[in-house]
Amino acid sequence: MEQKLHTPEGVRDIYNRECETKLTLQTKLGNVLHLYGYQDIQTPTFEYDDVFRKEIGSTSTKELYRFFDREGNILALRPDITPSVARAAATLFEGEDLPIRLCYVGNTFINHSSYQGRLKENTQMGAELIGLDSVEADAEMLAMVVDGLKKTGLTEFQVNIGHVDFIQSLLESTGLEEEEKDEIRELIANRNYFGVEEILDNRSVKGSVKEAFRVLPELVGGQEILERAARIAPTVNARLALTRLQQIYRLLMIYKAEEHITFDLSMSGSYGYYTGIIFRAYTYGTGDAVVRGGRYDHLLEKFGKSTPSIGFAIIVDELMNALNRQKITVETSHRNLLVYTEETQRWAIFLARDFREKGKNIEMLKREQEDRREKYEKYGKRNGIISMLYLRDDFKIEMVNLRTGEEKIIDAKKKRR
Repeated sequence: MEQKLHTPEGVRDIYNRECETKLTLQTKLGNVLHLYGYQDIQTPTFEYDDVFRKEIGSTSTKELYRFFDREGNILALRPDITPSVARAAATLFEGEDLPIRLCYVGNTFINHSSYQGRLKENTQMGAELIGLDSVEADAEMLAMVVDGLKKTGLTEFQVNIGHVDFIQSLLESTGLEEEEKDEIRELIANRNYFGVEEILDNRSVKGSVKEAFRVLPELVGGQEILERAARIAPTVNARLALTRLQQIYRLLMIYKAEEHITFDLSMSGSYGYYTGIIFRAYTYGTGDAVVRGGRYDHLLEKFGKSTPSIGFAIIVDELMNALNRQKITVETSHRNLLVYTEETQRWAIFLARDFREKGKNIEMLKREQEDRREKYEKYGKRNGIISMLYLRDDFKIEMVNLRTGEEKIIDAKKKRR
């Protein structure tokens, strides 16, 4: 049987500079979540299939990676971490009556069948605020997203906010069957408003409702669009949703996050468990959202604990793509390279120990006498090393900054042991 040395479609190896950048990004984002008081939780990579069942509304069962354990139970690799955290919170914090703030990082797995080129394994980093239904909780989540993205170096991004109750009220006012409402929801998600218009024209839908759907694509922008949306809001729930968005915006102004906020009242959320506000963060250089989130007040009920919740997930791989295409450099640790010979080995080990005792990293490479310095300079540049210490047999050090090309020679005979 032929040995397969390449990865399956939809997954890939991440190494060297890219891997270091990714881990640095995760650390920066994790620091922001911790500053807001969120505590880490780790959930299993796979769960019982029921955790991601259809009524949870996470991912289509056709796109799950499913398998059996030895006892015959159906298991699934997690396509989304929020249901796992909800399951854990419902059991581990069953008696807690004050808010719970949890954050996580982990990989998710979706067996996309119709998305050429999309990764099937992605890293998500997120936060969940459990036990609080308030505009303060909503605003905290959004402010945390803005702070986190700014911390990565992004400056040009927008967090689009909608509300499930607004779009749901419009759909309910059509009087159509559930199947047709789902079709309209999908058309809106794909920005196919001509398709929506065609369905409504072929059904006995009130003129005011048709007009509301006609205006829907224009309800994207700043705070002013909330007033316009109020004029077409068909129900009390829709008007309450707009009031809540107004209240959230006022808090975001205090957080100084309003510059990155856009309202999009056509949003309906990609996950079926969303119940209140929904949001996605976008920036250029990637075709998909870098953050997805929203309120899911009934999700924990599926696991036995009735409590409101809100959360978000940063798709780290999409964020990496955006930063790379925007040529935004993520500063990683200052890596050093020490090149030595047989004659300078004892001295090299002493120097390396001194570096490490001071908390500085250093990689050692032994060279042959005939090797040229350029060989190690090229190696260092390939591997994201910034400083190279080139030990000569006369016990002088050629110190080279591999980024700038700046170099100096240090006579370190007196320091040698």
